[in-house]
Amino acid sequence: MKKIVCEMCQGSDFTKQSGEFICNGCGMKYSLEEAKALMVDDGEAPAPAASASNSQKDTELENLYVIARRAKDSNDSEGAQKYYEMITMKDPTSWEAAFFSVYYKSMSCKIAEIQSAAIQVSNCYDTVLGLVKDHVQGEAEQVAALKQIATHAMSISIMLFNAAKSYYDGIDISIKSRYTQEYVNRGIASVNVAYILGGKLDSQFGSYAEVNNLSVMLWKTGVSNHKLLVIWLSNKEAAKNEIIGIGNHIRKYEPSYTDPEIKTSGCYVATAVYGSYDCPQVWTLRRYRDNTLAKTWYGRAFIRTYYAISPTLVKWFGHTDWFKNMWKGKLDSMVEKLNSEGVEDTPYEDKEW
Repeated sequence: MKKIVCEMCQGSDFTKQSGEFICNGCGMKYSLEEAKALMVDDGEAPAPAASASNSQKDTELENLYVIARRAKDSNDSEGAQKYYEMITMKDPTSWEAAFFSVYYKSMSCKIAEIQSAAIQVSNCYDTVLGLVKDHVQGEAEQVAALKQIATHAMSISIMLFNAAKSYYDGIDISIKSRYTQEYVNRGIASVNVAYILGGKLDSQFGSYAEVNNLSVMLWKTGVSNHKLLVIWLSNKEAAKNEIIGIGNHIRKYEPSYTDPEIKTSGCYVATAVYGSYDCPQVWTLRRYRDNTLAKTWYGRAFIRTYYAISPTLVKWFGHTDWFKNMWKGKLDSMVEKLNSEGVEDTPYEDKEW
């Protein structure tokens, strides 16, 4: 019994439609004559494909683009990755295939792979932008390509960051501190997906006004997540200065932009005990600090003393069970008392004092 074997994907599942044979595996289309040439007996290995004409190769490539874009439009990450990788083998000058094959691979990463996935996206920019510059003709066409790259880079930056944050927020308080550095590493790598592309677009395509807007969009995306990590970093001032530096880049094109409020201090002991700066217990304590302690001279003196000493204590001992156990009972009692007195435990933004 005879069967058709697709020369593109080696599949043998075909549908006949309008006089053509369409491979259900990869979407390649064959005329009746072409399909006959690909027929083999069941169990027989397919014969080596004859050299295809340029027109046939062009048709195969066009079909792959159609299938890859269809998978992209339907959010089929696995399919999009597969077909864009096939395109890179046939068309190494394609910026689209070079970018989206990496993009969709990163979209499918596991939690433990977030940092490496983000780095892979950032590392592909030089190749992808070089292909746009060398093989896409005309400013309008280049800008259209760069818009696709920038919007998807922004999307993957946000997605990877949110995945890292959601995972960290869901870790049990008793072991949370063990995973803080992993969260920071994943978060910074995700932020850099936006920062790095914004800088490269500015340096390589900065003469295009529309591209300036893309750089601003990417920088703002990075800043919005970077500021959430500062409180967890050992060198908070360096991170704050980096965010301010990004703000200076933004102001080149958007003079009215103002830097966000950046938290460089917090309830260090409570954060170490409860595993998060943003949780009901710490929200209660932060309200008490701002609305009660900070209103008296001796309260402010206590806060300043606390912030002078507690960062060092937490740095030395915050990861140890004995430190957290020693403080947890005391803080639990204090939080319970404050809640009973009407201090809320809902989300809270710190006050300046």
